[in-house]
Amino acid sequence: MTQNLSIQSITAHYGSTKVLEDLSLEIAEGELVSLLGASGCGKTTTLRLVAGFLEPTSGKIELGGKDLTRLPAHQRNIGLVFQNYALFPHLSVAENVGFGLKQRGVSGDVKAKRVGAMLERVGLGHLADRLPGALSGGQKQRVALARALVIEPPLLMFDEPLSNLDAKLRVDMRVEIRQLQRANGTTSVYVTHDQEEAFSISDRVAIMHAGRIMQLDTPEVLYQRPANAFVARFVGFENLIPMDVVARDGAKITAEMAGGARITLSLEQFGTIPDSFILACRADGLAVTDNASVEGIPTKLGLRTYLGRAYQYQCETAAGHLLANGPLTRPLDIGANAKLVPVPEQCTILAPEPVA
Repeated sequence: MTQNLSIQSITAHYGSTKVLEDLSLEIAEGELVSLLGASGCGKTTTLRLVAGFLEPTSGKIELGGKDLTRLPAHQRNIGLVFQNYALFPHLSVAENVGFGLKQRGVSGDVKAKRVGAMLERVGLGHLADRLPGALSGGQKQRVALARALVIEPPLLMFDEPLSNLDAKLRVDMRVEIRQLQRANGTTSVYVTHDQEEAFSISDRVAIMHAGRIMQLDTPEVLYQRPANAFVARFVGFENLIPMDVVARDGAKITAEMAGGARITLSLEQFGTIPDSFILACRADGLAVTDNASVEGIPTKLGLRTYLGRAYQYQCETAAGHLLANGPLTRPLDIGANAKLVPVPEQCTILAPEPVA
């Protein structure tokens, strides 16, 4: 039966190096949460702590209300799917899938029935007698997934499971993993460095950096409304423009950026705007125009790139280098003077970055 996972104020060290710091995470029953971040951010350490391969310096880990913190790994009953598959080369596909059931003392007939049913679910029933060496990468990953699911674990954990597959197979396999996870309703933790993979497969995503969770939310919120500058950069906000409010007039504010350029922003469109803030957006969030009468950020246009849906411009401004998109109907020349106009629905307001 699936259960909720609770990670409470976990701190962990490798020797004298602190890898996780006061990390907390709640995952509901049946939910799939991805831990996403660059190498060294702490995502794999978090997985290893939950699996029982490491012990935390402090904090608590609970699964369905049961304290796992000091429990040996083999007593945790967690399903694991690894990057390198970890299949036994001398055992057949069916024997690999049934290995966990055998370890748990499941009888021959019951074991054979459950293994057969699981192999059919992952589309490998016709390969039950084949050895792993005769399988493709995608087939090996299905065997590893079937082996983890057949024991009906309360928690399923994935450690970069698709890294060894080619691009098309990765897309196919992440769909299969999501479908199987939803069908079983198994609470799951998915570790990856691939943003597209995490966003496509998860109910929620935890973006990690330096042993901390920077933001935990749905893929939609993370993509559209990052909570801070780190997450904004991580999810592809190329433009982060520090600004200061110089005037407030009812539902509008006037903000100034480096170099003295000023723009007006609507509180109705942007919500609360603090006295100092960062205007953050992707290239779609700044519209390029050569209309001199329009209010916007003055710029000189640099390299123009055709994207199919728009022209993208490298823009030099007094506030720094920015990326902005213009319409296909009227390309502007390199070196032309133009204005960059914020597109409210494509922009967000962030707190200023702390001074180091």
